[in-house]
Amino acid sequence: MHIVAVAVVAIFLPLVLFWLLNSEVDQLHRDAMRAQAEVLAERIVPQADGTLAFNLPDSLRGLYSDAYGRYQYDIRDGEGRLLFSSHRKVGTTVTAPRLSETISGAGVTRVIEGQTVRIQVAEDLAHRDVIIDDIISNFFRRVGWITIPILLILLATDIIIFRRALAPLWQASEEASNIGPARTDIRLPTEQIPREIMPLVTAVNQALDRLEDGFRVQRQFTADAAHQLRTPLAILRTRIETLGDGTAREALHADIEGMSRIVAQLLEIAELDTLVLDPGETADLRAVCAEVVGAIAPFAIAQHKDIALRGSDAPVLIHGNSVMLQRAVFNLAENAIKFTAKDTAVDVEVGDDGVVRVRDCGPGIAEAERELIFQRFWRRDRQRSDGAGLGLSIVRGVADDHAATVAVENLAGGGAEFTLRFRLAEAGASVVEKNWRGTAAAPSPLAGEGGSPR
Repeated sequence: MHIVAVAVVAIFLPLVLFWLLNSEVDQLHRDAMRAQAEVLAERIVPQADGTLAFNLPDSLRGLYSDAYGRYQYDIRDGEGRLLFSSHRKVGTTVTAPRLSETISGAGVTRVIEGQTVRIQVAEDLAHRDVIIDDIISNFFRRVGWITIPILLILLATDIIIFRRALAPLWQASEEASNIGPARTDIRLPTEQIPREIMPLVTAVNQALDRLEDGFRVQRQFTADAAHQLRTPLAILRTRIETLGDGTAREALHADIEGMSRIVAQLLEIAELDTLVLDPGETADLRAVCAEVVGAIAPFAIAQHKDIALRGSDAPVLIHGNSVMLQRAVFNLAENAIKFTAKDTAVDVEVGDDGVVRVRDCGPGIAEAERELIFQRFWRRDRQRSDGAGLGLSIVRGVADDHAATVAVENLAGGGAEFTLRFRLAEAGASVVEKNWRGTAAAPSPLAGEGGSPR
């Protein structure tokens, strides 16, 4: 809008100046004609017989001659009769002078010895002063070449000023785009913010402070509740060991393991909510999946199912946190083992392009449920007691924190395929060695008490 306004001014201003110049020239013509009419009025004198005489000196007579052809005059009485004229016959009656469009004139009225006299003087604009003609004819072009560059310079200056004034707002908007549930600590910068915008920025930062406090309370409650539940579960597990009935003891152990799994998942969710990834952190996706398969294999065998690792044999470096990646792949593998048929296998495939695919031989996922399954506490069968619907929501959370994508499709031969796509990191031997050493030395986050898979 500002550019349009300047463009309109660039066109409108020369036109206005041109109109003002023409108006000023016309006014000068009228003033000059009026001055000449007053000079002619002074040359009208009364005679003894009551008539009027017009004594025009030779110095002025040539100015109104036909040979010169530039100025004309008419002198009439109150009734419109022509008394004296430079170009008409005296005695004709004209109520209103008829002048061509190229004539500019003026007149004055005088009362001489009781007689009203009207003196009219005109200039033929076709023969006006050459200097004035040149000024008017060249004015628009000259003014255009002067005003348009000036206005363009003004426009460029305004754009620079606006860009410098808005630069802090662009920076604030970029900072605001990074604010999310995992980064509630970010605040809009207040340095160099225009004074008129500062109250808005301050109010937004205060609102973000309140939201962060609310998130912190919620996360702390989840973490505290999960931690507090661990101790009663451990005590309950110990007391169950003293029961004499083996069948009841096994059933209660299964219930305790299910509750422990839910508590562990609640802790994982609490950790995900506070996770801040280092932009330079990398992980070996192949090593992550290998550790997951090794940790969950006993669980799969106990369910009379197999699990296999396929795909690339070389390290696949991606941007991410290896602990969180293990939890995501573990939840996908555990979910596949639960729903695949007995005496079938779950495949975990790692691609060189940073893609992990987990395939099972289960019933598949209905298209209407492919987004619902990633929501917290969503379960297709509410009667089942072997989960709380948190595993796949943890997978989605890890994917979101790593700027990755997770999708699910049904296989043609039956079963489902979950796909995680990560960004590849630049390969480096030192980083690979570091990741392999860390994997070998660090305890597995996938093992619960006693080393059993969670």
